[in-house]
Amino acid sequence: MNPVSNPDTIFSTPIEKMGDFTFDERVAEVFPDMIQRSVPGYSNIISGIGMLAERFVEQNTNAYDLGCSLGAATLSMRRHIKQKDCNIIAVDNSSAMVERCKLHINAYRSATPVEVIEADIRDIDIHNASMVVLNFTLQFLAPKDRYTLLEKIYAGLRPGGILVVSEKFVFEDTVSNELLIDLHHDFKRANGYSELEISQKRSAIENVMRPDSKQVHKKRFTDIGFRSFDVWFQCFNFGSMYAIK
Repeated sequence: MNPVSNPDTIFSTPIEKMGDFTFDERVAEVFPDMIQRSVPGYSNIISGIGMLAERFVEQNTNAYDLGCSLGAATLSMRRHIKQKDCNIIAVDNSSAMVERCKLHINAYRSATPVEVIEADIRDIDIHNASMVVLNFTLQFLAPKDRYTLLEKIYAGLRPGGILVVSEKFVFEDTVSNELLIDLHHDFKRANGYSELEISQKRSAIENVMRPDSKQVHKKRFTDIGFRSFDVWFQCFNFGSMYAIK
């Protein structure tokens, strides 16, 4: 069940001085509408995370949603977890997101408890984990911090545990990269965003979201020691990967 959302009109009027995109109160109020209209395949990814949780989350272990925003991935995991005595730890550094996430989590009863924490995901201790989710989160970290975080996650995963990393991808082939960017913009137009909104959002986010190629992700997984990994979902230049310890 998706949270109720106000329509996203943040970039609908000209902004004289464009600052960097932040997950503040204004974004939190419209986030469900924003992400559904901006990220191709987002609902499929959320559903798939639940399916993976049903397969991988083990009894007496922890599952982590790092960069949980309003808790969509957390709720999907919790709906699908069948094992007993599991815990979900949902973490975000935005107080506006955390406040609303708690409301969404508390609206539904479940045997699987959820702890929602306001913190920097780089500071979180990962332990006894059978599943860790980074759902469109890693791309907002400084590139130098990504490997370190993934190493920490790997160390905290149990053997056979799974990491899910959803990201916007860049493509090393220029023609493919430009085509998929254009298709993404077509997707936004089809969902009612104007040329002004598309342009201003892109300007606001380009300094804070620095995506990697699939090859870069796979090299990190290899170097860290994950035994199996691949892309399990992709729509245009957005997708999701799994890595199994």
